[in-house]
Amino acid sequence: MDLKSFFIFLFLLMPSFCSSQSLRINNIFFTHRKILPKQQSNDNNNNNVTSYAVIFDAGSSGSRVHVFHFDQNLNLLHIGNEIEFYKKIEPGLSAYADNPEEAAESLIPLLDEAQDIIPPQLQPKTPLRLGATAGLRLLEGDTAERILQAVRDMFRTRSNLNVQSDAVTVIDGTQEGSYMWVALNYLLGNLGNNYLRYGSDAARAEILNITHNSANPCVLADFDGTYAYSGNEYRAYAPTSGSSFEKCRHIVRKVLKLEAPCPYNKECTFGGIWSGGGGNGQKNLYVATSFFYIASQTGIVDPNKPNSKVIPEDYKVAAKRACNTKYEDAASIYPLITIDRLPYVCMDLTYQYTLLVEGFGIDPWQEITVTQQIEYEDASVDASWPLGSAIEAISSLPKFERLMYFI
Repeated sequence: MDLKSFFIFLFLLMPSFCSSQSLRINNIFFTHRKILPKQQSNDNNNNNVTSYAVIFDAGSSGSRVHVFHFDQNLNLLHIGNEIEFYKKIEPGLSAYADNPEEAAESLIPLLDEAQDIIPPQLQPKTPLRLGATAGLRLLEGDTAERILQAVRDMFRTRSNLNVQSDAVTVIDGTQEGSYMWVALNYLLGNLGNNYLRYGSDAARAEILNITHNSANPCVLADFDGTYAYSGNEYRAYAPTSGSSFEKCRHIVRKVLKLEAPCPYNKECTFGGIWSGGGGNGQKNLYVATSFFYIASQTGIVDPNKPNSKVIPEDYKVAAKRACNTKYEDAASIYPLITIDRLPYVCMDLTYQYTLLVEGFGIDPWQEITVTQQIEYEDASVDASWPLGSAIEAISSLPKFERLMYFI
């Protein structure tokens, strides 16, 4: 996935209550573990059962294949010396817009290598999925669907793996964010909270919708255009006075619904969402994906480091600077931000600062970790959506019915 051109917001709270406690909400069991056994199996024959999952990430810049190997408790096992098999090819599927069959054929080298890793007896039970993200979303008409159908046909004729009817598809921002949330919580070994409706892409639409096609103080001065999200277009232009951190923050507060009723004994963050109960988890906070990328593209953190320590105040300082920037100057000031996202740099930074401080109630001076990769056992694993998709696919198998899985 080309995360520079498509950001998904993802926020994790470290375990928010001690390991001896648990809380049931809406039939989901929240505990210190990422997956909770419903019951212990006495079947010793299952002790050595392992499973594989093959996940293709078809992004705009290239296609990637991930192979994951799990034990009977959904713990990751090594593949050779690595925690996963990973390989990428370029260009992406969207480069073959005029030739769907050629697009599908471009994946054959990845498929063959992935399939060779899996023992033959396990191949028919190994789920194979492909999620297309940014690149295919932008293709006109039925071009994307014709490419996906060619991929489905190729998978079924060339592969011995388990390809379900919905295994090859374009995934939207909500689904991508959901999978990424599962992946990060899995790697960290804890549960967090899912705030998918408040991802940066969705937030832009909500922020622009507040002003109802009128001038919006979150948009950089001198920009006049539209923002497209989920099939809708929103007018995006700044007032004559330009963008303003304080005025933009006022709009963001409305989007976050900070005054919404809390049904969980006042233990809510924003929008009436359960906070996890606070506790020791508030001492160790992680932010990822869009937080990492906007921070790395605006000078808050080093883009070459997978993890950095920051404080929310860093986002405020960066936001004020961005909101004082004119659109015509933004490209030279922020060379790492793609042209389609430049008009919203004030908006994104203001939103992220307000979300951290007023949404999640984090002290502006509290240290948090901005992360791109997570340490899992003895390996660094990308905090990316394919692992979450693999966990969902594997946990759906009958032999994992004894595990309580969540997404």
